[in-house]
Amino acid sequence: MATKYENTSLLKPERSKIKPPKLYKVLLFNDEFTTMNFVIEVLQTFFSMSRERAIQLMLKVHHEGLAICGVYIKDIAETKVAQVSAFAKQHGHPLRCELEET
Repeated sequence: MATKYENTSLLKPERSKIKPPKLYKVLLFNDEFTTMNFVIEVLQTFFSMSRERAIQLMLKVHHEGLAICGVYIKDIAETKVAQVSAFAKQHGHPLRCELEET
């Protein structure tokens, strides 16, 4: 026996309104004391760059004053900045690394 409610849904599908997380750029800044080789080591170690890519980015930092090392969600960006800053301090370099919202 058919009822008049047969074609209606009891539950309405909910639309999920999840926004993607904000992204942050991790920036390296040029200074007069940190060696080029140390910057290359940082880029290879903390940003998993090939030696060739690390050299290119190090030269960009050197010539333009700063460069973006990567774009990450906030937690990862903050971790990268903390790791790079601690590593630089441990090795006696004033290398500045910061994050900036995209």
